[in-house]
Amino acid sequence: MSQYVFKMPDLGEGTVDAEIVAWHAKPGDAVTEDQIIVEVMTDKAAVEVPAPVSGRVVSITGAPGDKVAVGSPLIVFDVSDGAAADGGAGRPANVAPDAPKPVAPIPAAAAARQGRVMASPANRRRAREAGIDLSTVAGSGPGGRILRGDLVAAQSRPAGADVSAETSAETSEIKVIGLRRLIAERMSEAKRNIPHFAYVEEVDVTELESLRLHLSLSRPAEAASLSYLPLVVMALTKVLESFPQCNVLYDAERGVLVRHRAVHVGIATQTSDGLKVPVVRNAQSLGLWEVAAEIRRLAERARSNKATRDELAGSTITVTSLGKLGGIASTPIINAPEVAIIGLNKAIERPVVHHGAVAVRRIMNLSSSFDHRFVDGYDAAAMIQALKELLEHPAMIFIPKVKSK
Repeated sequence: MSQYVFKMPDLGEGTVDAEIVAWHAKPGDAVTEDQIIVEVMTDKAAVEVPAPVSGRVVSITGAPGDKVAVGSPLIVFDVSDGAAADGGAGRPANVAPDAPKPVAPIPAAAAARQGRVMASPANRRRAREAGIDLSTVAGSGPGGRILRGDLVAAQSRPAGADVSAETSAETSEIKVIGLRRLIAERMSEAKRNIPHFAYVEEVDVTELESLRLHLSLSRPAEAASLSYLPLVVMALTKVLESFPQCNVLYDAERGVLVRHRAVHVGIATQTSDGLKVPVVRNAQSLGLWEVAAEIRRLAERARSNKATRDELAGSTITVTSLGKLGGIASTPIINAPEVAIIGLNKAIERPVVHHGAVAVRRIMNLSSSFDHRFVDGYDAAAMIQALKELLEHPAMIFIPKVKSK
């Protein structure tokens, strides 16, 4: 037997280890070069690792949730002639090549374990969350591919059926791994290390809504309907010219605040795998429709798991919005190492006093959080008030700032 030991690759940016999220090959499987064998997660992104050679899998290192150090053995292949073509069955050392092999019927459940499990990334995620071992599920799709209905059927197996040790009729245990683990760690670290200062302000977006509707009606043919988000991003880039201390990253190791001239806006995006923050780079240099198109493009890539590491890193300030689910107010957690985050709550029509009379106006709250170590309460409030001014008089968003001589 000729073996090839494949070690955990260096995935860049100072990565010292990676977490196993899901194996797509197991001992005994025959794989071909460039076939995806494992999905791993670093602190930056999820990465699908292809097989470097063709052969039969001899052993693997780590289960989902385990971390493997860069440079440590990850998977061992048998690359001897014919190893990849023998169906992964291998041959005991004391059996001659021409000796007849015993044949026995394979139960349906065992048959599901033979070869690579075929399932979409979304169904793999659903299985992980439900505690379902995909190797025990018989797929009803083409080529034995596991469909969502197969997972539903697996979840509704009667009592006495083969279920994992972590699952019972009343409860199920879901191991926190991959992106969900990374989100949990980052949220805990941010909340633990950053003294958050919350500030909520009410904004009359009646005129902004009128502008949004007008622009949507006259939008370019290829553009989607306009939301508040691109308009808020445009206003934010203008406000940050006067509040550069909020467009900052804190380098804790060096004890340095890195102030940025360019505004790289993180857009908190809910996906089936959890919250991701793709980045609109150099937003201060983009027009409204360019910002809208970039937000839409990045959100689609994040939700389809196609966003690259560069598209998910490097933001200098983050905007988050729950849309119609935005509630009255929220306390968003800062996306470290940034020092500020702006949250959009839902916009609703309600009676308010306007120019001395009661009128129905469209009202939306801005919920913001700041790192109180580096942003004083006065500056945070002044920044939100400046943003409020632009959103209540949206024509000002598009008027160039007059530079003093």
